Amino acid sequence: MWHRVGRLWQEAVKFGAVGGAGLLVNLLVFNLVRHVTDLQVVRASVIATVVSICFNYLGLRHFTYRDRDKSGRTREMTLFLLFSAAGLVIENGVLYLATYGFGWDSPLQSNVFKFLGIGIATLFRFWSYRTWVFRTLPHGQAACGGTSLRTEPKRAGARAGR
Repeated sequence: MWHRVGRLWQEAVKFGAVGGAGLLVNLLVFNLVRHVTDLQVVRASVIATVVSICFNYLGLRHFTYRDRDKSGRTREMTLFLLFSAAGLVIENGVLYLATYGFGWDSPLQSNVFKFLGIGIATLFRFWSYRTWVFRTLPHGQAACGGTSLRTEPKRAGARAGR
């Protein structure tokens, strides 16, 4: 059990490192788009979220989950985009509610609610990515080709061709 807790903790730390960098990308792009363009706050947020989703995929695939199954990249990308889109809705739904539901649209308030939305969406993304997107390989399989690292014991008397 302690081994599983340790592995989950290590995974969460790596996920957090990629997520922390993605958070910075998200907030930087969000504020840059808000200050350089006349886009509405939620549209600027959606652009920032999409940029950070691309950044996060690369970090998660090549750092956090590099040891996970790589055989179904089309499936992986499809699920990643599906769950990322759900996270985008969660993240920007919080900002939308604060901005248009309560009228909290100052730059400080927008950043606070953007950050809160990211936090809520991150919990969902962590669960969905580790459960559905970057699947754990069965014990004893390599991440590259899916070949077994274990050697199967030969049966006594077994002959080729049987």
